[in-house]
Amino acid sequence: MSVASAASCMTEPHPAAIRRPIVQLWLYAVAVLMVVTLVVGGATRLTESGLSIVEWKPVTGVLPPMSQEVWQAEFGKYQQIPQYRELNRGMSLDEFKTIYWWEWTHRLLGRVIGAAFLLPFLWFLWRGWVEPGLRGRLWLIFGLGAFQAAVGWWMVASGLVGHTEVSQYRLAFHLTLACLIYVAILWTAEQLGDRRRAAVPARLRIVARVLVGLVLVQIYLGALVAGLRAGLIYNTWPLIEGAFVPDSAKLFFDQPTWRNFFENTLTVQFDHRMMAYAAWIAAALHALDALRSKARSAASGAVLLALAVTAQAALGIWTLLEQAPIALALTHQAGALVVLTLAGVHAVRMGGGSAPMNGDLR
Repeated sequence: MSVASAASCMTEPHPAAIRRPIVQLWLYAVAVLMVVTLVVGGATRLTESGLSIVEWKPVTGVLPPMSQEVWQAEFGKYQQIPQYRELNRGMSLDEFKTIYWWEWTHRLLGRVIGAAFLLPFLWFLWRGWVEPGLRGRLWLIFGLGAFQAAVGWWMVASGLVGHTEVSQYRLAFHLTLACLIYVAILWTAEQLGDRRRAAVPARLRIVARVLVGLVLVQIYLGALVAGLRAGLIYNTWPLIEGAFVPDSAKLFFDQPTWRNFFENTLTVQFDHRMMAYAAWIAAALHALDALRSKARSAASGAVLLALAVTAQAALGIWTLLEQAPIALALTHQAGALVVLTLAGVHAVRMGGGSAPMNGDLR
């Protein structure tokens, strides 16, 4: 190699140093779109808008009604389902349009995410920017996203016949799967960064990942609470049904016993409370442990996460005491995404290693 070539190699950035940040930025952009979609999805649920579109048209459904006749036809379809007949009989067309736009926007954002992920991904593959190790992970994420779209319709379908709302089982699965996909995208984007990760004790890395799991479980339980409208009852704290731990006869009156964890409003809300306490204690102890370890990078992330969990718990209590008004309930759901984001980023930065690239991004 000539002196000039050697100097060029030392001064010009390696292709991977340019391409990896671009791929990372793309994943961050998709993650932001997911956050927006999750918040809009929360608003759709809180405004009882999720059943306003009674058909699943993945392609043609991208266009909203463009004439008064089409609006009337869509309204007529909605009038055939139990939610209209039992809860919204007499609703005006303008009122229907309000809930329709919420659901249409939520579905549109889902389509936008699919396009924002797939089209750049295919371009990166065509250009050879994605190595096999990362390629498999990204295809898996895309597959989960496609599955999520089908799960969304599966959820909506549960409320079209014989019910006035969607199944809490399907709602919780739909939300938790979306959060899992979000974490996977965020995790992958973070691992593409070239920041150096300080050595930390193994216990801190393990607990950081456990905290991500606890947050996801708590989100699942929160979705069950939302699906059962359990936040509208037992609006006292710290006691619930007059006790810190309600009588077992009230917690487990349904048979078989397992159904209480998904269908008994008292049990579901109690579980959500207990998981909140567990997550808060775990986050606080993790922060104290990180501070004592004197690993500055670990301590800052752990403390920030503990503060976010504390704020989210306080917001949850406030929402409960106020009987879950829409503004507070939506803020509480957005707060869960903030906690999940901080937990995911913290776990990655504690874990070391990078995304499986098999070398550079050539």
